[in-house]
Amino acid sequence: MSMLDKLKGLLKGHEDEASKGIDKAGDAFDAKTGDRYQGQTDTMQQKMKDQMGNQPPTDGQ
Repeated sequence: MSMLDKLKGLLKGHEDEASKGIDKAGDAFDAKTGDRYQGQTDTMQQKMKDQMGNQPPTDGQ
C-alpha cells in the first residue's frame, strides 16, 4: 500500500475538511510569498484535490 493510498484512506469521509485545509494552506503560502507563485499554487491545490477524488480532473478545457 502506497503512502498516497494510506492518506486517501485517512481522508475518506472528511473530503470537505481536507479541501478547506488545502485551500487554507495555499492561501497562507500566497500570503507569505506576496502572491508571486499564485498560479503555481492554484495548480498544486487543484492537483491535490484531484488526487483526493474530491473533484473530477480538469483537462484544461
